[in-house]
Amino acid sequence: MKPLRIGLFTDTFLPDQNGIVTSVCLLSDELRARGHFVEVVAPDFPDFWDTRLDVRRVSSIRYTFLPTYRLAWPTRKDFELTYDVVHTHTPLTLGLAGARLARKWHTPHVATYHTHLSAYTHYVPGLPAVDRATHLVPRFIDQFYGKADAVITPTAGVLEELKTAGVKNPVVIPTSINPRVLESAPPIQSPWPPGTRRILTVGRLAREKRFDLVIDALAELPGAHLVVLGEGPERFNLEHQAGRLGVQDRVTFVGVRPWTEIGAYYRLAELFLFASDTETQGLVLQEAQLMGVPVVAVGARGTLSGVQSGYSGYLVAPGDVAALVRHSRELLDEPQLWSQLSQHAREFGGRTTPGGVAEQVLEVYRQVLEPGRGQGARPEHAAKSVTPAFRRNNPSYDR
Repeated sequence: MKPLRIGLFTDTFLPDQNGIVTSVCLLSDELRARGHFVEVVAPDFPDFWDTRLDVRRVSSIRYTFLPTYRLAWPTRKDFELTYDVVHTHTPLTLGLAGARLARKWHTPHVATYHTHLSAYTHYVPGLPAVDRATHLVPRFIDQFYGKADAVITPTAGVLEELKTAGVKNPVVIPTSINPRVLESAPPIQSPWPPGTRRILTVGRLAREKRFDLVIDALAELPGAHLVVLGEGPERFNLEHQAGRLGVQDRVTFVGVRPWTEIGAYYRLAELFLFASDTETQGLVLQEAQLMGVPVVAVGARGTLSGVQSGYSGYLVAPGDVAALVRHSRELLDEPQLWSQLSQHAREFGGRTTPGGVAEQVLEVYRQVLEPGRGQGARPEHAAKSVTPAFRRNNPSYDR
């Protein structure tokens, strides 16, 4: 395949740290390593200085109902460079802009469905009631993803939602984790008090992530200390809950840490607890297992394929705190069982490599670029805008 110009459009990116950001960064790195020109089109953060060279920032505004979030406000001037493939990773303002530009340029549009959208309607005031009355979210999914030339989803657990919304033939390509970054994390001072059993949970502290159930489980695990890695709008409520249950001294909220440090927290942990039932991929489960940490998690949608229950950890029914507690006790109280599942977790978590995922994505690009498979023949001007540096680094590029 000749080098391509690829635009990865995402409404969430660095300095935010989440599964979508990880996925986009790794995909961009692997595509560029294969000689392709990649731009990550993302919202501007006024006080953040990019160290990556593949980012095109778009002017943004602060989103009132989610203070840490920036809502991109793209204009025509933001997109002077055209792409051979537009790959959207979110369906908000930049995702919509990417889809619109793909139609304008007659360029294939590939969309990855990372997020269970129905679980996030509460971030828009009044939207949950509107969605219940009009089925607005499934209709939007059909309109946005149904018109894409190809749709990728990270797990088989999300296929039914897409198919129910009318999306035809989505492709399952798992999101990868870079083991080198996790394993090379420098040592940190342990946030767990000496002599306690070390439980870890990671993610954005939001209502749909159900960290409240993790704290409920902690209350039934005497001798255990929970470290919460992440930040979000629910932190105050979670701290209040810990106080109400009398476990405030057994919970440490460490906030957001640099990606290069996260592996050190997994390295120190004995058990990973996760109660979200809205995940499309559950990357933190993969990270924990890759570092040899057995997982006890809710099994729903994306997490169903994220843990091999009974082999690398355990999956329980949504909301079943008693089962979270029971399996946690088994692992913490039986060293031989913990050692066995730790070994299996490391093996299971390492099955998907960044390079293998990139090759699968490139195969999707190849298919939509075949004559007659995309949105139409691309006009001549759409193949001319490449940077001089790109031509110097890719002399075989002769479009």
